[in-house]
Amino acid sequence: MAAAFLPATSLRLTPFSTLRFLSFFPISNPSPYSLFRPHRRPLFKDSPANSRRRCFCTATSASPSSSDGKNNHGNRLGSKVGEFRKKLRIAEVKGGEDEGLGRVGQSLSVMGWVRTLRSQSSVTFIEINDGSCLSNLQCVMNPEAEGYDQVEAGSVLTGASVSVQGTIVASQGSKQKVELKVHKIILVGKCDSSYPIQKKRVSREFLRTKAHLRPRTNTFGAVARVRNTLAYATHKFFQESGFVWVASPIITASDCEGAGEQFCVTTLIPSSHETTNTSIDAIPKTKGGLVDWSQDFFGKPAFLTVSGQLNGETYATALSDIYTFGPTFRAENSNTSRHLAEFWMIEPELAFADLDDDMACATAYLQYVVKCVLDNCKEDMEFFDTWIEKGIIHRLSDVVEKEFLQLSYTDAIELLLKANKKFEFPVKWGLDLQSEHERYITEEAFGGRPVIIRDYPKEIKAFYMRENDDGKTVAAMDMLVPRVGELIGGSQREERLQVLEARLDELKLDKESYWWYLDLRRYGSVPHAGFGLGFERLVQFATGIDNIRDVIPFPRSPGSADF
Repeated sequence: MAAAFLPATSLRLTPFSTLRFLSFFPISNPSPYSLFRPHRRPLFKDSPANSRRRCFCTATSASPSSSDGKNNHGNRLGSKVGEFRKKLRIAEVKGGEDEGLGRVGQSLSVMGWVRTLRSQSSVTFIEINDGSCLSNLQCVMNPEAEGYDQVEAGSVLTGASVSVQGTIVASQGSKQKVELKVHKIILVGKCDSSYPIQKKRVSREFLRTKAHLRPRTNTFGAVARVRNTLAYATHKFFQESGFVWVASPIITASDCEGAGEQFCVTTLIPSSHETTNTSIDAIPKTKGGLVDWSQDFFGKPAFLTVSGQLNGETYATALSDIYTFGPTFRAENSNTSRHLAEFWMIEPELAFADLDDDMACATAYLQYVVKCVLDNCKEDMEFFDTWIEKGIIHRLSDVVEKEFLQLSYTDAIELLLKANKKFEFPVKWGLDLQSEHERYITEEAFGGRPVIIRDYPKEIKAFYMRENDDGKTVAAMDMLVPRVGELIGGSQREERLQVLEARLDELKLDKESYWWYLDLRRYGSVPHAGFGLGFERLVQFATGIDNIRDVIPFPRSPGSADF
């Protein structure tokens, strides 16, 4: 029965024109686990499916090509798409200063995966987690609850996905303020008894072999949430600072770092299943026996990028301040806890800026994102402080609150030479600093405070860094932080065409490959600077996780490209 308020005058509707009117009619509740199909049959029989609601509806006229307004399947053409409804997450149920006490008495439904289940004579306790927070929601169920027979039959096991409806009550236990008194439980997805993620603790090395399941553990769930917060804060910082996000290419024909450790991208080797059976003779060659790159997809050698910086500079010289945030690749055959073959980089580029501006931006950025983590991931950070690195919250608070220091590379070498400490790698002016040197400077020499080392010897830095007046050093900087060492590396870029060309000749780099990069110096060149930050190292710094393979969802390393 609908009461509709329509105009007294007649209406002419063109095909698919719309008319909105107010009506009262029964609307079924959406299925708790069917977010995008809100008008299907309700999951729970006792939900108020027939309650009357007031809403605005849309009437749509039919296409003239269909006289009855139906398509070949008999469905009404132009039916309305269901309303998007945000799920109620456990983080919301237990969130806030009162930890959920304000919801006592509310009836609600939650969905998630069973973490633990223990049965007593008259009551069963099921802890559910939906990934929105570290803590589980304790669900208390007695034999009168609908669906209890599935629990009794042993169908609801650790790892199973369930949908639970009940009422929030004050908890009788001390571990949580509230719990859910279950009225009904539905087993959405069974879990085989071979499920490897049980309550007992397992090593992170083992969990790397279960990368598809490890997000369900406390540690990796917390890492994922902190990683998400750092990514969101990264965009927020640069957007609020007037930067423009630029998508730099993943396939490139140039080597930004000049190290040659790149993955080749080619179609000369047959694709798909044929690859493993390809004879080396199938690769086209020139008369001289070399690979004939002219027959490749791009007509020349191409690689996965190691950095988006050079491309970022092109947009900085047009839009002033930009940043890139995307995947990069390094074919370095290094099987250590510090290296990945695939990782993410954040690379801002500032036009009309020098090295001092670059250091100031890097400092402000790091303090901003760390503060966001401390403010928005408190439960996860308390977990890391307890189980991963004691004192990490204090360490990160120092980053936010204390001023950063800077010193020249020359001063840093003198400091290391005077240190009452034996280093594994020798210390000498002209050599690159090793991780042990960097950590000594920031952790011991300056008491855990971040330190920026600037003005490095030009022989150990990339070709694009601006040469200083002394002719020996370049305007480069590395930001050192406790536990990680170098976190950010940046420089003022060489904006002088003749100096840059001379540097390319000095390093025997092909200027023709950088013709477009040199053009930026020909047409309206400006002083500019930027830095690069390995996102996974930032996540390590923020979580205390010691192996970089544990802060990226699916690590890629020599001999390992599973999942």
